[in-house]
Amino acid sequence: MGKIKRIGFISTRFAGTDGVTLETKKWAEVLRGNGYETFFLSGELDRSFDGCIKEEIFHFKHPEIKEIQSHCFGKKHRPEEVSRRVEVLKNHMKRVIRKFVEECGIDLIIAENALSIPMNIPLGLALTEFAAETFLPTIAHHHDFYWERDRFLITACPDYLSTAFPPFLNNIKNVVINSIALQQLTFRKGMPAVLIPNVYQYEKPPDPLDEYGKTLRSRLGFGPGDLFILQPTRVVPRKNIEKAIDLVALLPLRRPALVISHSTGDEGDEYLERILWYGEKTGVELIFIQEIIGEERDQRHGIYTLDDVYKNADLVTYPSGYEGFGNAFLEAVYFKKLIFLNRYSIYIADIEPLGFEVASFEGFVTPAVAGKIVYYLENPEALKRAVERNYRLALENFSYRLLETRLVPLVRSFE
Repeated sequence: MGKIKRIGFISTRFAGTDGVTLETKKWAEVLRGNGYETFFLSGELDRSFDGCIKEEIFHFKHPEIKEIQSHCFGKKHRPEEVSRRVEVLKNHMKRVIRKFVEECGIDLIIAENALSIPMNIPLGLALTEFAAETFLPTIAHHHDFYWERDRFLITACPDYLSTAFPPFLNNIKNVVINSIALQQLTFRKGMPAVLIPNVYQYEKPPDPLDEYGKTLRSRLGFGPGDLFILQPTRVVPRKNIEKAIDLVALLPLRRPALVISHSTGDEGDEYLERILWYGEKTGVELIFIQEIIGEERDQRHGIYTLDDVYKNADLVTYPSGYEGFGNAFLEAVYFKKLIFLNRYSIYIADIEPLGFEVASFEGFVTPAVAGKIVYYLENPEALKRAVERNYRLALENFSYRLLETRLVPLVRSFE
């Protein structure tokens, strides 16, 4: 293996604000800062990815991939025709990967979750065979595994899962984002891995809220004394948004409204309907703002960024039942906001022991938790001490500097 200079990221999607896309951008930024060139191949790519190739069949939403998924999960028998179609698509994708590697002069591949969770089975198989046949250095960056999702427990493709999610090959090195995943990968697959948590650029503090950013509060109908409570997640069941509504209902403050930043994503509208009903039932005002949030500001059309939303928030709610790590937690710490969160397993294992000051609960929301939040909101000095402490802890443990110290040596270890 020679000198590594050009690195190719491959996944189903590099677009939007999902965890895989966000962390890929951070990895690519750090690698470019260390002299590497980066390239991207996936089924969807947004404008922020340069040097990229789009292949629609790589996307987990492609109709053919969704059809394969419908036959592989929730069932125990796989029709022969499905196996044939998987083989055809795998070979096609392998040719695409080979073309990408040859045309871009790729020295190392980073597979972003494509060898972790079987959202696109042919892609995982194609990456596995390509790695085996070429012995090209490969990093498998795992954000979540199939055994962490109930919908993958009943399966007609245990052979595919065993082969490619993830594969056990000498030229593939695994990276996981939390200690529980590290333990489970070792236990279930007998594979070693490097732990690199999700990070944020704490070395560069956020800019103050400017005049355009300040217009968001009034646009959403907030007065000077109203409480802007932010739920910075998609509307999906594991985010436990009912718990944020429970909290708002307990706060004895002027007009506490819950602002929800993202849409339902790819999991349908049933949970959204549930949240709308629950908000009405409890008398909690819900404000959905996904239509005015973009990757970049557009003042002409009234578009803000997620940074603008965080800067306006008085409180961030994060009551998730499960998270692979917790990007919204890192973001709230970065913008120095008070955080209300559920003690999900990864938080308990990897974040809580570091000493962050938050208003946490476990299972259900109590008046005591609401009282702690009121205390911080009514005592600015105590709140400032808490958020400044959280920022310092994050700088030490979840910064770009930490990513650089773990990722760059891993890349160099292939040389």
